[in-house]
Amino acid sequence: MELITSKDNKRIKTVRKLIASASFRREQGLFTAEGLRLCDDALRSGSDIEAAYFSEDFPAKHPDFVERTERAGVKCFLLKNSIFSGLCDTKTPQGVLFVIKTLDKPSDFDKMNKNGIIVALENVSDPVNLGTILRTAEAFGVDGVILSRDCCDIYAPKVIRGSMGAVFRQPFSVVDDLPVFIRDFNRVGTSYAAVLDRSSVTVSDCDFSGARLCAVGNEGSGLSDAVIDACSRKVFIPMSGGAESLNVSVAASILIWEMIK
Repeated sequence: MELITSKDNKRIKTVRKLIASASFRREQGLFTAEGLRLCDDALRSGSDIEAAYFSEDFPAKHPDFVERTERAGVKCFLLKNSIFSGLCDTKTPQGVLFVIKTLDKPSDFDKMNKNGIIVALENVSDPVNLGTILRTAEAFGVDGVILSRDCCDIYAPKVIRGSMGAVFRQPFSVVDDLPVFIRDFNRVGTSYAAVLDRSSVTVSDCDFSGARLCAVGNEGSGLSDAVIDACSRKVFIPMSGGAESLNVSVAASILIWEMIK
């Protein structure tokens, strides 16, 4: 295992840029996962791990994990504790960080169950919300999550952590034109736009049978008119309190639950 002792090492600079820059992650086709739980999820899911970085005291604490990583053919590096701590995005680093090849491929949607449950996200901008939605989607067996191109980067560190490893297992795809995607979906199923229009059908009265897609939008502005118009129906989550709307991850969770009942 190669020892890295300088913070100016080329690999260290690359990892820092991957953590900080969405455009660099897209350019390189790489992202990072930090912490024992997430890295173990990546290893068990068969993700294509480009490199593993360990703090100098990590191997003695977790020899089995290091051995499994090496046995999987991953290129491993040992970092001085001070360098590792300065590299990480979390306040209390656990001593392990993976650099992983991006997971989305153009063919991913072809592998999704078209007769099942799809969640479509338009311009969801908060990485914590996106991570939570992915975690919920995996927990309830959603067949696929579709993201518009203007959603926050699914490979941002906060999304990866918030998903609790779901990003490695939950089928997803990023599309350039969400309204076109939804209209194509309408040929095989029914699509629903989550709106604040109280005259729409309430979620408890919807017939979520057959192939179904539910679209939720941006935290502040909701769904665009183009997406709403592309959907077959509009659905509303009734609220009896004084709040105008729900957090997008909460709304998505309610809709997912109703679709699987």
